[in-house]
Amino acid sequence: MAAARGGGEGGVGCVPSQDGGGAAALNGAMAAEGPRSLFALSAAAVSRSMGALERDVWALPGHLLRGLLPLLTVFRLERAEDAARRAGLSTQPIWRKLWDDVMKTRPPNSENITCWRKKFLETFFSNVLHGVLDVSSDWRLNDHHFSPLLHSSPHVSQLTLCNMLQGAVELTAAHNQKVLENLAGSLRILKFQHLLSSDRSIRRSLVLLLHRLIHHGSVSQVSMYSWPVPDTVLLVLILSMSAGFWRSGNALTYHGSPCGLCREEDKAQSQESAQERAERGHCDEREWSDGENQKGSPRALEEADAEVNGYRADACLNSVLSRPGSPLQNQACEEASSNVPCDHTSVQGGSSHCISDQLSCHPVLRKTRRRLKSGVGKKRRCLRRSRGPYADPEDLYDFVFTVAREDNSGLLDKNSATEGENAENWTSSSPGSPCTGHAGCKKRGSAGIFSLKAAHRFRSVSTLELFSIPLTGETCRTLSNLLSSWVSLENLVLSYNGLGANIFCILSGLRALSRHSDCHLRVVRVSDVFSHMPCMELVRCILSVFPQLHTLSVSFDLKNQLEGNRPEGNPSCSEAEIPESCLEQLEIRFPREPLHTMFLLPVLKASKSLQQLSLDSATLPCSQELGLLLEALKECNPNLKKLSFHDMNLAEHQKEVLLLLQDPILQEITFSFCRLFESSTTEFLSEIINTVKRNSSLKSLKLPGNRLGNHRLVALADVFSEDSSSSLCQLDVSSNCIKPDGLLEFTKKLEGHIQQRGGQIQFTHLRLFQNWLDQDAETAQEALRRLKAVCSVVNDSWDSSQAFADYISVM
Repeated sequence: MAAARGGGEGGVGCVPSQDGGGAAALNGAMAAEGPRSLFALSAAAVSRSMGALERDVWALPGHLLRGLLPLLTVFRLERAEDAARRAGLSTQPIWRKLWDDVMKTRPPNSENITCWRKKFLETFFSNVLHGVLDVSSDWRLNDHHFSPLLHSSPHVSQLTLCNMLQGAVELTAAHNQKVLENLAGSLRILKFQHLLSSDRSIRRSLVLLLHRLIHHGSVSQVSMYSWPVPDTVLLVLILSMSAGFWRSGNALTYHGSPCGLCREEDKAQSQESAQERAERGHCDEREWSDGENQKGSPRALEEADAEVNGYRADACLNSVLSRPGSPLQNQACEEASSNVPCDHTSVQGGSSHCISDQLSCHPVLRKTRRRLKSGVGKKRRCLRRSRGPYADPEDLYDFVFTVAREDNSGLLDKNSATEGENAENWTSSSPGSPCTGHAGCKKRGSAGIFSLKAAHRFRSVSTLELFSIPLTGETCRTLSNLLSSWVSLENLVLSYNGLGANIFCILSGLRALSRHSDCHLRVVRVSDVFSHMPCMELVRCILSVFPQLHTLSVSFDLKNQLEGNRPEGNPSCSEAEIPESCLEQLEIRFPREPLHTMFLLPVLKASKSLQQLSLDSATLPCSQELGLLLEALKECNPNLKKLSFHDMNLAEHQKEVLLLLQDPILQEITFSFCRLFESSTTEFLSEIINTVKRNSSLKSLKLPGNRLGNHRLVALADVFSEDSSSSLCQLDVSSNCIKPDGLLEFTKKLEGHIQQRGGQIQFTHLRLFQNWLDQDAETAQEALRRLKAVCSVVNDSWDSSQAFADYISVM
């Protein structure tokens, strides 16, 4: 890990300079390449003296600079970007070679990488941080000016932390303070993968990291992957801080001092508050006269200070968050709340005050609380310093556990009319709500409860993704509480979390969120192994709760045999009213459930703006069902542009398939693994070709997994014949048992049609994944070479022998 410590010039972990050990390595590399030209020798000499010659080198003509750039270290090459750009040179090939030499792997989706400089430095940062790359392994990394983490951090937009969170500990170390500042400006996506339980010191480092990167940084997406047995404390901590919640007081210090950014914001807001008061003049005399005329008393002065700085309300909230016995010394808060009855028990067994009552017990507190409220996503007032010593580290556990056991009845303050939350408690669902009476949402923890309002609200992320992380009922209630006011959230992805009946708890939080006028949530994706209810019921539930969604995806692998046992008190979602929605994209993966158009129809009628519809793994209960669906789509969704069917047996629905292919509105149609030609005749293929030839609106046709074979592929080339009016740009024939000779024949026929049309053709993309092109490599290469002169071809090196037995078994 020592190599990762790059907090400053020449700090721990810096590599030898190019003028020293790096020079020897460069000389060795040059000697291994054999005799060099005079120019190459001169360029090598210049590269070894870049410290003194850098400014003169950047002024060299382009033809000289081109030969020098590959001989520079990473530090100098990164600094050469502007000079290379002025000279009309690109450093991309050099960074790509660096990737190949240092990383020694082929990155996924390499064809989509637009900037190899960023790709290299971002991956380099991660590898050095996690100790999997030795910077002394390559002379180009060997420069005493080069601090690995410091100089690569401005290029990092995505970072993954894993295992015991060693990366979080390293990044929050004192020598990496500048690195953390760089990340706060550059990082957009923060991922957690394969996390393990961690001790208290690691959690403290994680708190510092999240506070800096999310609350005071630019991270907009938090994703968590593959956590089979999640640590509840750690999970709730990440969720809460991602939502912008953290406690007040001195709970967070950075190397012995409270967060400097928080202090600056506190000072600015205090000055703003004082200026507002000065502009208003003195407070209403009548309100002051009600304060027992204690103008000179210490309590009156303290109340005035609280009015200006918002200190008193924070101190009251801090007293609730702190452990019993924590030496908080705000006497005014204690006096104001001493007469408030309380029927809850704290986490440690002591007493806790009711927040909503505290905030309504005095007009000063009410006004201060309103001032603390602000839009999520904006930087908030940070950590208030209490007048007592720093909070005990145990407060971290108090915060996490009490958030997890939060009393939902305290989540919305009915006394705060300015926040628009006085309609009802969010768990007291209205008639027809999916969460009415659900035990999971109303369960109260045995320990003391307090409201999330007790925590400060900071900037929050806009995307939350949870993949393969089991969520217990308690964790779902916590997530529901967070969602209920997470107005900055735009994308929510819950994948394979074992939600079961707890889906109703999540829906309850979404219902509360939908009541906020400034809510930004537009995308919800839910997938799991077992479905707790029929897919269509869940779709109707979600849309009835949150009609503002633009994208909804519901996906399940298997049908739960016990799904008929509904939680008591929950009305059937099939009866839920669906208001007019903003839905543009709907994806449903059925666990081999029958597709009943009558259940889908209310969703289609409510979604007039629907543009994309994807139906996966559904069964058709009768031969007329697909026709009824097409009629419903034509009537209810005139703006539908993309329609996809996957893993649905359409072998006996040739008429409906042809109707879809001649639709004048659809621009993209997908029949994926739909067994189109299982029992068809040659006439059916001819009808498909003629229909597509006449359709000028269809841009993309995807037919993967339909057993086209060679002869049907060759026939499809007629879609681009001289008499065709087709505008087809993309064709996907992946997984269709296509052999090299068939592909070559298709290519030759396509070339003939293009020649007949004078080279005018709109066809641009062909996808060929998982075909039998490995059976004759030479023929396949010739076909691909000729195809790539016509269009963009995407294929893979797939071993067909591994799948041949599977293919024979289903013939």
